[in-house]
Amino acid sequence: MTDTSQATIPRYPFSTPERLDLDPRYAALRDQPLVRVQLPYGEPAWLATRHADVRTVLGDPRFSRAAAIGRDEPRNTPRQQQTGILSMDPPEHTRVRRLVAKAFTARRVEELRPRTRTVADELVAAMVAAGPPADLVAHLATPLPIRVICDLLGVPVSDQDRFHTWSEAIVSTTSLEPGVIQHYLDNLLAYMAALVARRRVEPADDLLSAMVRARDEHADRLTEEEMVTLAAGLLAAGHETTVTQIPNMLYVLLTAPGGWATLRDRPELVPTAVEELMRFIPLGATSAFARYATEDVELGGVLVRAGEPVVVSIPAANRDESVFPDADRLDLTREANPHLGFGHGVHHCVGAQLARMELRVVLETLLDRTPGLRLDVPEEELTWKRGLLVRGLVAMPVAW
Repeated sequence: MTDTSQATIPRYPFSTPERLDLDPRYAALRDQPLVRVQLPYGEPAWLATRHADVRTVLGDPRFSRAAAIGRDEPRNTPRQQQTGILSMDPPEHTRVRRLVAKAFTARRVEELRPRTRTVADELVAAMVAAGPPADLVAHLATPLPIRVICDLLGVPVSDQDRFHTWSEAIVSTTSLEPGVIQHYLDNLLAYMAALVARRRVEPADDLLSAMVRARDEHADRLTEEEMVTLAAGLLAAGHETTVTQIPNMLYVLLTAPGGWATLRDRPELVPTAVEELMRFIPLGATSAFARYATEDVELGGVLVRAGEPVVVSIPAANRDESVFPDADRLDLTREANPHLGFGHGVHHCVGAQLARMELRVVLETLLDRTPGLRLDVPEEELTWKRGLLVRGLVAMPVAW
């Protein structure tokens, strides 16, 4: 075991993310112990890139999210943001998460599948009717996850332009000025508080009404602020990452040799393909949500002392050759796939089953209705988003 310190701490992320390329330095780091890095703001942190180390940081209770409160947390924005449930440890985290977890069970998600398929059919039919070229982001990737999460939560889909704009504050690093981020967050929370008030008067069969009942009948389960913050987070996170990942997946399938053709010939591979795409695509543009060691911990042969923060690179862990043979190759038939695309541990994405279902439905619908799908512009002309925690396309012109 070594107690490592570095005179020169490298800046992190190591480079500006380009498309869906993974910085080659990650591969080199997996042959080394943890390294110290300096994010744009906050104190230096250890960076974990190996699959086993990342799982430990995300799953071991000796690494705490709540301990970040009051610290100069490593981060990508000048101002520290309150991250609600993401800043909690058990048992507080368990108390809050339990109230929404039942809305995202496999059974409940399967009940949503027919409605999701209907929405996907409608959106793709409208896109086909409009004729090529069509922007897949605008026609399908953005509206589908928004409609699904609105149905689940009980949010008027007619308000989507407003809350979709405000939701960028959740994933922005430099795309928005700090004042704009706070303004958007304030708007999102005020909007959700108003919906909560409406559900108290007009309850419905949706998740927001269930949260209001839990709050009003058992005040010890959820505070008013926790409820509003949690609901706003579910609305934003419940669509923002899926909106981004849908075109990412299509981009990879349409540009990787044999990608789309493989699924067109073998549509039964869609579930396996979704898992492989979640592994292969480096959705995160940087690392966030540092965990603090609550005691001295040996990790990757390095002594992480109590009070030191650790950030993880999930994209790097998902390319770990010791876990994923030929990890840099897209293999749509890969069976053993313990990827960390939805995280791990107590903060494992509560909407993972919902996201999986939506991604599968999108691919199945496009394979059925537009089997000849292709990019309508040269790959180098595509525009990628900048200044966000996630990578994604601004637009994706396609034909079929």
